[in-house]
Amino acid sequence: MGTVHVVATPIGNLEDITLRGLRLLAESDRIYAEDTRRTRILLDHHGISARTVSLHSNNEEARIREALEQLGRGETLALVSDAGTPLLSDPGARLVAAAVDAGHRVEPVPGPSALLAALSVAGLRVHPFTFVGFLPRRGGGRRRALLSHRDRYETLVIFEAPHRVAETLEDLVEVFGTERRACLARELTKIHEEVVRGSLAELAEGFSEGARGEITLVVEGAEGTENRAAESLLDEAELKRRMEALVREGRRPREIAALLAPLSPLPRRELYARAVAAREAGSAGESADEEPEAPEL
Repeated sequence: MGTVHVVATPIGNLEDITLRGLRLLAESDRIYAEDTRRTRILLDHHGISARTVSLHSNNEEARIREALEQLGRGETLALVSDAGTPLLSDPGARLVAAAVDAGHRVEPVPGPSALLAALSVAGLRVHPFTFVGFLPRRGGGRRRALLSHRDRYETLVIFEAPHRVAETLEDLVEVFGTERRACLARELTKIHEEVVRGSLAELAEGFSEGARGEITLVVEGAEGTENRAAESLLDEAELKRRMEALVREGRRPREIAALLAPLSPLPRRELYARAVAAREAGSAGESADEEPEAPEL
């Protein structure tokens, strides 16, 4: 059996890599890298001559077959992304899953992460937090995704492309309000590192023309919802009571499901089905001409 080392690499400063990470990269038979050119810069900086092989979203399936053959011969492989900890919004998940399924050893080699680096300097309440990676690119999908997090207590962490950050900040203001506290961390550990803290309105104004570099947004969770975690396991009676109250208010089933999802361990589809049944029970005897609502979950 072979071994796959999942190695975290610097997000900017080339010195930000562990001694163990350097040793394992040097000892690996092959290094699977998102972009071999970027990885070669790191390897050359530290005098490592190991062979690199590209692994990205367009060739991952073919690379899996190659890697499994190498692992079957007892080889040691390393998996790295362009920067930070692999698999966080980066390719490689299918390779790791295939190696695990085939019975090979997969070991983490922890280190840099833009996600954790941004949380550590945000100056906000950062626990608990939810990491969503990159939001949908189109405005409608992006706003719907943000709406599902608007009333949650968890702080939200988002990766964003520089050419979309202005639009994303505008959508955050629209959905979360102007006063929600946030932090924009740009080019972390690099020469032009910048960490800007303020309200969403202030950030949206300050970056209305966009920004350069790698961007991580940290948006503090909703205040006044500290007890959400304790409330999350509603018993059946309370769940039914709240659902019926929302039905009486005229809320739509998918809206009810979205509102109750943070307060219940049930899957959103189950909540939706229950909301439909509650609405139908509450409207017994009324006209059935209205078409049933299609779920959008």
